[in-house]
This record gives sequence, structure tokens and C-alpha cells, in this order.
Amino acid sequence: MTRFLTRAGVLLTTFALLVACSGNNGGNEGGNATTAPTATNNGAGTVDEKKDPVKFSISMRTLNVAYVEKHPDINEDKYVKKLEELTNSDLDIRLIPHNEYQDKMVQMFATNDIPDVVQGSGGLSGAELAGGVANGVFLPLNDLLEEHGKDLLAFIPEAAWDRMTDDKTGNIYGIPEVLTNPSRRATWIRTDLLEKAGKEIPTTVEETLEVLRAFKELGVEQPFAGRQNFKYADTFFGAYDVFGYLNQFKLFPDGQVKPSFFDSENMKKAIQVYKTMYDEGLISKEFATVESSDFRSNITSGKVGMWSMNANELPIWGAQLKNNVPDAEIALIPSPVGPDGSGGYAHYNPVTRSYLINAEAKDKAADIVKYFNWMVSEEAELFFSYGIEGEDYQVVNGEPKFEVPTDTEGTDKMRYLNYWLWMVQDTTYNKMVSSLSDSGLQMIDAFDNMLSKEGRRGIEFDPRLEALIQNPDLNPKSDEMPPLVLEKVLRIVYGKDSLDSFDQVLEEYLSKGGNDVIKEATERYNSKENSFE
Repeated sequence: MTRFLTRAGVLLTTFALLVACSGNNGGNEGGNATTAPTATNNGAGTVDEKKDPVKFSISMRTLNVAYVEKHPDINEDKYVKKLEELTNSDLDIRLIPHNEYQDKMVQMFATNDIPDVVQGSGGLSGAELAGGVANGVFLPLNDLLEEHGKDLLAFIPEAAWDRMTDDKTGNIYGIPEVLTNPSRRATWIRTDLLEKAGKEIPTTVEETLEVLRAFKELGVEQPFAGRQNFKYADTFFGAYDVFGYLNQFKLFPDGQVKPSFFDSENMKKAIQVYKTMYDEGLISKEFATVESSDFRSNITSGKVGMWSMNANELPIWGAQLKNNVPDAEIALIPSPVGPDGSGGYAHYNPVTRSYLINAEAKDKAADIVKYFNWMVSEEAELFFSYGIEGEDYQVVNGEPKFEVPTDTEGTDKMRYLNYWLWMVQDTTYNKMVSSLSDSGLQMIDAFDNMLSKEGRRGIEFDPRLEALIQNPDLNPKSDEMPPLVLEKVLRIVYGKDSLDSFDQVLEEYLSKGGNDVIKEATERYNSKENSFE
């Protein structure tokens, strides 16, 4: 917090005037002209007098949430209406399709059709923001947070605020949703199949392959669930610590900072595992084209024996699998370890989503900050956890009584409420709902006692390296290898190129700008310039 206050101190007094203006009901031109029926918490522990709802538009990625993607008009949804009532707001939610997120966001900036609030992926330099921070599209929030977002400042860790702060000016440009446990993804397994196969929970790569072979002998259609570009199917790159993602640079023995796939020996071992799985039919032959919705459908319909997914999905995915396959049992297990005795998935950065306010919405920015400040209140936790009182839960003797849904409709609704609509929270897991079911308690135990001890943490640069921006073929995503390397890996797995040819792609990487990437990464790491570990 000390660092935050230091940053706040460098802001120009212009924004003090802004706060004063926006505090006078935030300017509701074009908004709902009716008087709000309820008073609202103003984010400072007191209650405002009746005032018109603040009307603002907000872009939201659908995140493959079925309730959202199937809804005919999310703005007419009863939970959105209740959220508006609780926060004295009038939302215009603009959905961004999950699989077209980056392209649609860039298009939005190119056409200057920018809503009042823009949801980003975390950080200020992501491609989805199209340089908007540097170009003055968004408001600095320091003074607004000090005035109207004190609960946010208290709730959100400094590491998350760091990701939303421009180091050159000390300005905070976004309100982050946080992830306090960076080890979020887990290895899942059908324990009913494991029992049928007479196998123990595998711990190494070799043991895991033996379990997958046993699943195949049982007739399991997909012993391991593959997915396009190895997203949520990167278990074995983790075992060998060669993810190669945006936050997976490593300091090599020669003193240079390089993408982790430059560990050629371990990279080849990881690729060989996938090639073995492909050749033996342990992974779908079409895995490289499987989209997220099909990935989920394959798993919840009972076609898969082992897979990777965010651990906080266990209660919902588990319930949906049970609905389709009543005998199915699933568990989160330690990820297979590689030669160094470790494994797991790439750690997330502490920001999962973020919300930036359009500079042109400055007249209502104070009320928008109050809206997000409410998200970390006890009232918000109850609403986003259980839903609407009297409909989704009852209050008995002063205590909320809630029954965790187990059918697909109910679990889809809970994922929407607990995860998607709750815009600012600690998204590690929902404590109120999870503590009410066996699967939820299993998930909590996995986060606290297993996942917290595994996973791969690398070096990340934010803003990303200029040499990566200049060379799109070398530019990785948060959980995808650079296109140049990914294409080569797939060609090897599909048998079109030899395993030893992987070294050729490293030479090609260097010749196409990789030398500049490594030089810049090493210099920024040594100077500690916007590098995170």
C-alpha cells in the first residue's frame, strides 16, 4: 500500500477536480431518468441519498460460460437486473465471444467503438488493449480509488495493483480481479476408471502413460483429452518445464534469459511424450483442432479418462459429468513429475481480469468505481454465491440456507454467478458454495495442500518485450507457444518432421529476431525493468 500511496502522490490535481465533479451524481446523460428505489453504499462506509442509477456500457468476454453464451439477451437477465438494483447502476453489457476475444477487441479499438468500461485480461500491455493505455484511452484511477474505492484498495493485494500500474507515471489504469493462488490448473482423473484398470494414481510421466494405456484397453475413447494448441493439454510440457509461454522465460546457465523451450533436451522429451500418445491412440487424432466447447463436452459426456482444467471447476464439471455418467468419479491429483521431480502448470499472474475506464466516461467514473468497490462487500459475496434471496436461497433464523445445485442448468447458473458476473473477487475458489459440498471441500483441499506446492513459475516482462511485438511469429500468448515453435511441435507430433529437427526451429527462431528477444530479455531482467518472477 505504501507503493500505491507514493504513486497516488504524483498525480496531477486535475483529477481532484474530476472527483469533485463526478461525485455530483456522476452525470447520467442518456441514463435511466427514473429515481432509484434504493439507497446505495458509496464505497466509504456510508450511504448515498437517492440518486439516479449510473448508466454505463462494459465489454465482457464470454469466457465459454454456457449461461452467458446461450442467453438471448444478457442485459435482460434477472441476475443482471438484481445486480443493477443492488449497485444503483444501469448496465449495457457488450459480449465479446470467447474464441474471438483478441480480434474483436482490436476491432473495437480500430473503429473507436469503445464502451465506458473495458474488460482486459490483466496487465496494461496486452494485445487485446491495442496500446490503449499508452494512447490515453483510459483514465488514471489513483485519486478515484482513494476517494471511492477504499475497500478495493484494502482487498486487492499490491502485486495485483502493480500489474495495473504504469511504472513510468505511477498511474493505476485498471481495477483487477485477483487470483491469490497462482497454481490454478490441475490434473484431473476418472478414479472409477483407475479402479477398473487396477492402477494406482500415477506420479511420473512413465506411470501416467501406463495408466492411459490401461484406459485405452478399457475402451475409453480419449484416455487423455487434447485441445487446440495444447491449451489445457500441456501437462507434459509442465513435467519437463518447457512451456515457452509469455511468463515462462528462464535464466540459462550462460547468463542469458531465454524462452524455456531453448532447453532443447527437455523440450524433445516432452514432445516425444505427445508423439507417443498420438501414435498409440492415447490422445485424439484430431486434438489439434479441438475447441474449448468440444473439450468440455467430451469430458462431461464421459469420453475422457484424464485431462487438465482449472481446479475451481471441480464442483460444476463433476456434477455435470455425474449427470451424464452416474458411476463416474473424478479427483484432482498431483501432476506428473519430470526429471527434476517437479511438475504442474504455468503459474498465472495475480490478475485474471481487469476493468479500465474510458477517459470519455470521466463524468461517471466515480460512480463506476463505487460499483466495483461494492463487489468486495459481504452483500456482494452473498449475492454472487447464492443468488436472489427467496428464490435461490432462504434465510432461516437469520442464516442463509442454500442447496448446491447438481443438474446442468443449476451448475451453469452457478458458474455464471460465482465466476463470470462477479467481476472483482479472489477468483481462486468460491468459499461459501464450495464449503457446502464434498466436491467443493475436495477442491479447497487441493488448492491449499497440493496445488500450492506445484506448478512452474518463470520470468515475465510487462510490457512485453519490444522484440516480440516486432516479430509476431516469435510472440507467445499467455498459454500458447509462439506460432513458429508451435507449428514445429505439431509437425513432429504428427510425424511430418523428425524429433531431432526441433533444433532447426531454434536456429530459425534466432535468425528471425530471436537474438533480439534474448538480448532485450536479458538486459531487462538484469536491470529489473518491468520483469516479474
